[in-house]
Amino acid sequence: MTKKNKILIATGGTGGHVFPAYSLANYFIKKNYNVKITIDNRGLKYLKNHENLDLIKIPSSPLIKKNILTFLFSLFVVFSSTLRSLIFLSLNRPSVVFGMGGYSSFPVCIASAILRIKFVIYENNLIIGKANKYLLPFAKKIFVSYKGLEGIPVRYNNKILEIGNIVREEIINSKVKENVSNRFDDIKILILGGSQAAKVFAEKLPYIIEKFNNTEIAIKVYQQCQSIQNNKLAEFYKEKKIDYEIFNFTDKIIDYYSKANLVITRSGASVLGELINIKIPFISIPLPTSADNHQLKNAVYYEKRGFGYLIAEKDINDQLYDLIKSIFKDKSLIKNMLTNQSQYSDKNIFKIINTHIEKIINEKN
Repeated sequence: MTKKNKILIATGGTGGHVFPAYSLANYFIKKNYNVKITIDNRGLKYLKNHENLDLIKIPSSPLIKKNILTFLFSLFVVFSSTLRSLIFLSLNRPSVVFGMGGYSSFPVCIASAILRIKFVIYENNLIIGKANKYLLPFAKKIFVSYKGLEGIPVRYNNKILEIGNIVREEIINSKVKENVSNRFDDIKILILGGSQAAKVFAEKLPYIIEKFNNTEIAIKVYQQCQSIQNNKLAEFYKEKKIDYEIFNFTDKIIDYYSKANLVITRSGASVLGELINIKIPFISIPLPTSADNHQLKNAVYYEKRGFGYLIAEKDINDQLYDLIKSIFKDKSLIKNMLTNQSQYSDKNIFKIINTHIEKIINEKN
């Protein structure tokens, strides 16, 4: 009987790190790997309905420099998480560790380096994150969504492998894209307001939507928000007689993609990667406080390639209504976005990763 290769996927934090890890884990399970995932408490909520996965909780924290006490506490969490990772890896030596980026994967990857266990890291933003940058000297390879990302010293160029975006298989195989070009008579806006967008989007976007009451354009809004915002949003849309549907976190987001013909979202790499694979026009509003302003860099990259539009958060009130109206008035804007998106696909992403991982596992050093 052939011995199974063991792969450990280190993730946590936001859905942008967790959902790609989930997709990757399912693929490797199908390929008969022995798969385990390390995850922190924050990331665990995204996988609570997936009992098929072997999850190991490893607490994590960014280094918080607000004051000396918070810094020392966060440093303690990182140290203790690295120690727990060392113990776990010593007892369950994987063939390779796959770090999904972000502070939650750092303790596991640095423990892998100490134990001389091969590991790779993944970066889907247009600028390398701090955790991945610290791990670069020790990683076998860095898998990147796009070449030309900022922040990688030239001496590590030989470690870069461009693979594309790791997105959920149901997104890649979705039938939504087949009829999307026929759904633009009315406006059906999907507002994705995850943990880093819910407050601003819930406060500002309903007033933009309301302006369409004074036009001949029919509009329906599907708005994701935090549960604490449900009642206030519902009352607003009811009072303004706007057709709406409000929802909180869901792992069935593809159902909403199939209903919408325009998405308004933050500019996290994972969600933008999903949108260009499923082929839906979008407007991205970067989080101004994102680390190293990486969301702005993501949004600029996607807009330059004609995949979607970019509006700064400070310009929502002045520019968003006019942009939405223009998109639905001038159908060529939609057609151009869909044409540009149609030239991009990550359908072979998992095969590409598997080829590289098998090669790394079989290398002698």
